[in-house]
Amino acid sequence: MKEKIYKIISVIKKDGFLVMLRKSYQYIKANYIIKINIFQTIYINLNAKKYKKIIDDILDGDYDRVIIWRSTFGWNVPLFQRPQHISRNLAQSKCLVFYEVTTMTDKVKDIAKIENNLHLINFNNRAIKKLLMGKLQKVSKPKYVQIYSTNAITSVDDLMQYMKDGYRVIYEYIDDLSPALLGTKELPKNLTDKYEYILKDKENVFVVVTADEIEKDILTKRGKEKLVFSCNGVDYEHFQNIDREYKFGEKFEAILKQEKPIVGYYGALASWFDYEMVRFLALQRPEYNVVLIGIKYDDTWDKQKLDEVPNIHFLGPRDYSVLKNYADKFTVCTIPFVINEITEATSPLKLFEYMALSKPIVTSNMKECRKYESVFIAKSNEEYVKLIDKTVDMERNKKENEEYFELLEKEALENTWNKKAEVIIDLLKENEE
Repeated sequence: MKEKIYKIISVIKKDGFLVMLRKSYQYIKANYIIKINIFQTIYINLNAKKYKKIIDDILDGDYDRVIIWRSTFGWNVPLFQRPQHISRNLAQSKCLVFYEVTTMTDKVKDIAKIENNLHLINFNNRAIKKLLMGKLQKVSKPKYVQIYSTNAITSVDDLMQYMKDGYRVIYEYIDDLSPALLGTKELPKNLTDKYEYILKDKENVFVVVTADEIEKDILTKRGKEKLVFSCNGVDYEHFQNIDREYKFGEKFEAILKQEKPIVGYYGALASWFDYEMVRFLALQRPEYNVVLIGIKYDDTWDKQKLDEVPNIHFLGPRDYSVLKNYADKFTVCTIPFVINEITEATSPLKLFEYMALSKPIVTSNMKECRKYESVFIAKSNEEYVKLIDKTVDMERNKKENEEYFELLEKEALENTWNKKAEVIIDLLKENEE
């Protein structure tokens, strides 16, 4: 309850009282009202034959294992991220994936097909959940429930029930366990309970880690059994397919008309974003425009008042489907994060997308960024400005820097989502034989 109250206070500070009321209503509707929606239950029971056939047809398909992805990260959200990419690529590699949706973002009342072997399911709809889980009990192939380390909803008791029903657990340890990432004052007990549990159960739990710091934590406390490293990646083809005829909004068009080099970033604007580094760059280089695309994750953007700097432009969020068209107009792509426990354990998804866009990359001194030859690392504000100058010049003189742009392509192709899903599947296969 304390975490929910803290979140409500955070939303009021960031977006105002009316937005808080709207979001609270959506949350209650998505997580509680639908559970007691007797009309939905009656409808499914009256149409049980129809739904049984839908599920039977799904289960009669060609797949090697079943994976149920449990979380509250919706499918149709502007930031199309690891959950959707991993699920899609697991499905393409003969895993039958049921992806839990939230009715706050997804208009799925029961079950909906995304593509072969990938289906969205509303687990808050008790009637469809009961029907599906009953049918899955009869499936003899390996079955898994997949959760994130940041999942504060699914409990240890829930996992124990899945295991009792013949499932094993895929625990994706994706970020430092920090209240700042969750938007809470303290870590929810539900989350820490699962973390403590997965450290002990080496028989039923597979652990996927996304960064070296996280892997060290697991190796120290649990060992290397049923452990695999799978950092974030990129849908390479998606970021190669730029719509050159795309019509941008008025604000971005005005920026483009200035014909200044654009230093671009997309993602969350939060406490781990290095506002001072960006401010320093903008003030030192008024001949550049700094474009920031994304969401205000907390109230730090408003407090920092970067919008008062003439050449810093915040555009708000853009949908994943069109984000690449904006980023294609960047001269240089950047990830300016402060260095702390959160960012030292972060595998920035956008890093690999920048590579696929074939844009020079400058980041702050993060461990997971230092792994790649194509990334220029700034250890100070002054060095950040120098590296931005250097990469702007490289973008302007591509022919003289062909080797660098070939390196971007090479490292992007080495980090596709297909490869990230593949290592997870290999781990499961080793323990299915």
